[in-house]
Parts: sequence; C-alpha cells; structure tokens
Amino acid sequence: MSAASTFRDRCRRIGWAAGLPGLALILGLSAAWVTPRIESRLSGEASAIAAATALPGAEPWLRADAQGRDLVITGEAPDAATRDAAHERLARLDGVRRLVGPVGVVELASPFIWVATRGPDGVDLTGFRPAEIGASALGERLAPALEPGTALQDRTRAALGSPPDFPLAATYALARLRALAPASRVMLEDTRLSIIGEAASVSDEEALRAALVALPTGYSLGRVEILPAWVSDFRFVVTRQPGGGVELSGYVVSEAARVAIRDQAAQIAEAGQVADRMRSARGLSAQIDAAAMPQFTLQIAGLLQEGSVTVADATVSASGIALDAQAIPEIEALLRDRLPAGLKRGAVALTTRPLSPYRIALRRDADSVTLTGHLPDAGTREMLLAALRPRLFRERLVDRTRLGQGAPADLTRALLASAGSLALMAKGGIRIADRSVTLTGESLYPQSARRIREEVTAAMPEGWSADVTVTSPGETPTRTPEACGAALDSVLKSPAPAFSPGSATLKPAFYPRLDAIAALARTCPALRLMVTGHSDPAGAAPTPKPTVETAVESTASLEADKPRSAKAPPDKPRTDKAPSTAPAAKPKSVKSETAKPEAKPAAPADPEPDLVQQRALAVVEYLLQAGLRPDQVAAAPAGTIRPASLGVGFALRS
Repeated sequence: MSAASTFRDRCRRIGWAAGLPGLALILGLSAAWVTPRIESRLSGEASAIAAATALPGAEPWLRADAQGRDLVITGEAPDAATRDAAHERLARLDGVRRLVGPVGVVELASPFIWVATRGPDGVDLTGFRPAEIGASALGERLAPALEPGTALQDRTRAALGSPPDFPLAATYALARLRALAPASRVMLEDTRLSIIGEAASVSDEEALRAALVALPTGYSLGRVEILPAWVSDFRFVVTRQPGGGVELSGYVVSEAARVAIRDQAAQIAEAGQVADRMRSARGLSAQIDAAAMPQFTLQIAGLLQEGSVTVADATVSASGIALDAQAIPEIEALLRDRLPAGLKRGAVALTTRPLSPYRIALRRDADSVTLTGHLPDAGTREMLLAALRPRLFRERLVDRTRLGQGAPADLTRALLASAGSLALMAKGGIRIADRSVTLTGESLYPQSARRIREEVTAAMPEGWSADVTVTSPGETPTRTPEACGAALDSVLKSPAPAFSPGSATLKPAFYPRLDAIAALARTCPALRLMVTGHSDPAGAAPTPKPTVETAVESTASLEADKPRSAKAPPDKPRTDKAPSTAPAAKPKSVKSETAKPEAKPAAPADPEPDLVQQRALAVVEYLLQAGLRPDQVAAAPAGTIRPASLGVGFALRS
C-alpha cells in the first residue's frame, strides 16, 4: 500500500474520534438550555393539576414536583379512583417521562393515634392527622405551642376518624412537651392524652401537673409517666411549728412517696395540721433508703416542740426546742443506734423550755383506755393510773404519757375530776390544754350523760373551764353559749363564697359552709343568725332586673351532686319561690249577691326584693330546709349591703 493511501485511512479513523468531543459539547449545551425549560413547564402544569385536588376550605391532597422530565408526586388521595384520575392527568402532560410516587389513599384510623416526640433539635410528629386538615395548615395551628426556634418535622399521614376538636387537643398536648426533656413524648389516642418522659426541671414538672388539671373538653388522661428532674442538692426538711403543726419541704423521690410522708407527718402533727411544700426530684443517693430516711426524720421531729430536722448531703441534723427533758437523750440514742443506712449524724443543737400549751389526752375505745401527752411528775402519773384502774374491768390501760415542765396549777385535781367520767362512757375522750378541759363522747344512758355534764363542769378548779359534749344514743348534743360562739367563729373565719354577678342562685361552693352552720345550729338551740347579701363587683356587666326565683338550682341537677344534710327533708316540700316577707292577705268578707260592691282603694304592693336581699333570702331558704327553725335565721332588712369582696355575711342577733 502506498504511503498516501495509508495516510488517508489514518485521517478517517482519527476524524471520528476528533468529532466526538464536539458532539458532546453540542448535546450538553442543548440539555442545559432545554431541560430547565421543560422542567419549569412541567412543574407549573403539574402544580395546577395538584391545586385542583383541593376540596373547599382544605389544602390540596396532591403534591407534584418536576425533576427533569420526571414528576415526583406525594400525598394521600381520598380514594383510589380519585388518585388514578390524577395519575392519568399527570401522565398525559407533554414531555413527562415517568411518575415517581407513592401516592397513598386515606384510610380510617381506629384508634386515631398522634404522637409528638421531643428531639434534640425539634419536635417530630408521627401517626395520623385529620384528612380534612393539610399538613401545613395543622403546622400553623400548632406553631404557638412550640418554643421559639423549634423545628417541627411532620411525618404524619392523613386519615379519617379524628376525635372532636383535634387541633385544639394537639396544641394543648404539644405545649405540655415544653416542660419535658428530649426523648419525651405526648400522645393522643382518640380522646386520651398520655405523657411519657422526664421533667426538664422541678418547676417545669409542677407547672405540667398543674396544667393537666384542665384538659380540653371531652378529653381525659391516659398513661402519665413523668420521671422527676435531677437535682444536685437533694434535701428533705421537717419543721415543727409553734402550735404543733408540721411543715414538710425539700424533695421527695415520687408522688407516691409524698402521700406516704404526709400520712406519717399527720400522726405527729396537732390535729393533723400538715403543710406540704415538698417537690418531686431525683438525686437521692442510691445508698440511702428512700422510705426509711423520711420516716426516721419524722421520728426525730416528733420529739420537738419547735425546730427542724434536715437531711442534706446524706447528713441528719436537728435544731430547736426539744419536746421535754427526756427528748434530748432519746434523739441522741436514735442518731447513735437507729440511723438508717447511708446517713450520718450531723449537728444537733437542742434546748428545752416549759411546755406551752400543756397538753394531756385520755381516750376510751372499745377495748382500751389510752393516755398521751405530759404529766408533771411520776407521782401524778401513778395517782392518775390508780384512779383509773379500779374503774376499768375489761379495757387495757395504755400509758404513753411523758414527764414535762409547765403544768398549770390544780392540774391533778382537774384530771381526777374528769378522768372518772370515762367509766360512764361507751366511747369518747378528754383533752386538756393548759386550763381548758374538753370532754366529748357517748354514754349508753341519758342519765349518765347528764351526770357527766353536770359533775365535770361543777368539779373544775377555780380558773379552769370545761366544754362537755356527751350524748346518749338518739340524743342531740348541746353546747354552751360560749362554745357555740367559738364554733361559729371557726366556721365563719374566712369570707363566705360570693354569688355570680347578677345571680341569686346558690353555687355548690356554698354547700359546705351552709351545712356546717346547719350542723352547729342543731347543737346550739339559742343560736340566732342574721344573713346579709352582697353587691356585685364594680364593673360587672349590667343585668336585667332579677325575678324572685328559687335560690337553689333545680333538684334534678344540684341535689344529685350533693347527697348531704342540706337536701330538703322528705316531709318538707321544696318551694320554687324565695320566702316572702310580705304579710299574708286577709280573707275577703262574704257579702250578699245583691249588695252593691263597696269601692276601696287598692293596697300598695310590697316592693320586690332587690338582688342583694334575694341573695340573703336564698341562704335563709337553704338553712331552713337544712333544719334550722324559723326563729334561728333571718335575712337582713332591705338596704343592708356588703361589698362583693366580702361575700355573704353572717352575724349573731339577739
């Protein structure tokens, strides 16, 4: 082959290879110019088809986005036919190569479950959302419940069967998530709200539990498992207050532990006066018994008149005034020999002083007589026991008294004068506080009850007082006028509830107060009460002139909610009108049919009670139905008004 022909063949082969880069360049420039235009056109046409799927008042269920000549479609169609029709319209668009799904079909969810989980960077939503509410519309309604800057990732699926007021309930639930740490979650299962997680802080847990009292209407609590927040300074404090009350503060490991501690504290508190200021938290050392620690602390606090016992940093310390001289060595022995595992002894600074008030109590039960409180010396104790033993035949005599300073003069005489009455009683007790003796109980016979009332009062030393309330079966106890006045002051120590503006209808909040007054009146025959209504607060909306209706709501509603003594007695029918203060009309005289009627001027009608007096009459009617005699209670004259802030007024009248 000649050299010329060889060169020509080589050029032909190289020519094809040399043309390929140029061809690629031409194709690339064409795609860069043509593809975006095709993609933009397809996106616009597909978006129009998707927008047409929206029902009135709702979002489109279909979402479509072009990626080159492919259409990526998502959403949940109301049914398969609607979905297929949308697919067909999209597939007919000029230039579409394929449809990339999926597009689901809305299903009926039962139960309808919606879950919000708090993550490190935001909140994730899973489960179902109402099909009639679009994801973005629901997100806008939920946004106010989120902390500022919190991202919301919605992975829910549209479904039918959502409970009523779902957006409101979901917003409420999502707001509760703000008080919880990451990985916590809230869940709506139909109309049940469940909360599982860890409190972000002690105050957050308190706010969360307070908010759970007011759930959305129609919703209830399901599973609630809130792990207390962690604190580094876990401490527990029991404070014995003047007067015998107990205050609990610091931290407890759980709500169940809080209840148990309150019950234990009530056993050492005077009249069960326990102030609970404890807060739930974690942080107690695992080496300390969470149940034994507060029990031991309360045991020491029971040996104080005033002061506090504190557990902090696994150390028990005590300060204040010991119950009596015996209490200090008893506390020392407890801290030395009975200290729970994991705890160590701290500082102890205790002093003593005479007891005030000086208290003794004797209690007779079915099979025992128990003595508690303080006595001045061992001789007085033996004298009291010697006086009781011959009078008790089957009952055990349990002596739990302690010796202490501060006994009032003539204590032994008052004790012996009242202790003998226990032999005449079936059950009851005697309480002595300084120079005051209170004796209550029941005797089997009216004669014995009268004897106790007369003899104990007469045997009191000079300067001493006795309040004796002993009854026999079927007998109503009576109180002295002084005791009645003191008891009434106790019942009325706080303002009575107020009526709603413009209303003379009793609210259920009145019932306990009025029931207590009715019970007191039965033991105080000489009690006379004057009831005064109150005005409406300044700025209250004006109301039409009220009619004189019953002040107690209908029997079908309120009486069913209040099965107590204030219901109308069976033999006394209820009235639907407030008691009238107008005198009864005189009967007309009978005249002859032929007699000419005598023209007389019309008598002026009594003025209708105003709202303030109607309120007073409402209370009077209730108390009459609860058993008070008509001479025991009356409404204040018209024109007597109390401010709204003071509520209804009760006063003694002569």
